[in-house]
Amino acid sequence: MSSPSTHLRQASVGIHLGALFPLLLLLIDSLLGRLSVNPIQDLTLRTGQVALILLLLSLSCTPLGRLTGWTWMVALRKPLGLYSFLYVSLHLLVFVGLDYGLDGLLISQAIAEKRYVLAGLVSFLLLLPLAATSTRAAQRRLGRWWRRLHWLVYPAAIAALLHYLWLSKVARVPILAAALLLALLLLRIPLLRQRLRRR
Repeated sequence: MSSPSTHLRQASVGIHLGALFPLLLLLIDSLLGRLSVNPIQDLTLRTGQVALILLLLSLSCTPLGRLTGWTWMVALRKPLGLYSFLYVSLHLLVFVGLDYGLDGLLISQAIAEKRYVLAGLVSFLLLLPLAATSTRAAQRRLGRWWRRLHWLVYPAAIAALLHYLWLSKVARVPILAAALLLALLLLRIPLLRQRLRRR
């Protein structure tokens, strides 16, 4: 029977490969000219979708680990969260660099006039301190405040979902993602979690 450390190593390898594969595919498609007729939109959409998927997977590690008894899953939150932030950063760079050409005036107008842009920016700003304090050294320095700071991931996820919902022409996928986030939040309730574990 495999040990928890073996499961963790195998899952970590799977996460690294799975998280980097969309980026590799994106680079190949860009170099070979296989993006859609609107390449900037394609880059924006694909980096944003991967970022949201990885963020939700990161949030699912703790409740799933507690429900299944696989406590080693909690250690997967960090790599998933950091990969999510990587794609969020790429998503933002495509927006400000390729789409708006680093034009500060146009970017500020977009933030003021388009609610999905504002929601996306809020999500990025909330995730930024989490990525910056993801190291063990930061955790030691912040002490109990580190855990409180990292609760910002929930409003960041909500802002990201609003960004996706307001941007998407088809609401089905954002609504499914929102339902998943709601389920993950409910699983944080101790009483509900205990009942599910008994079942």
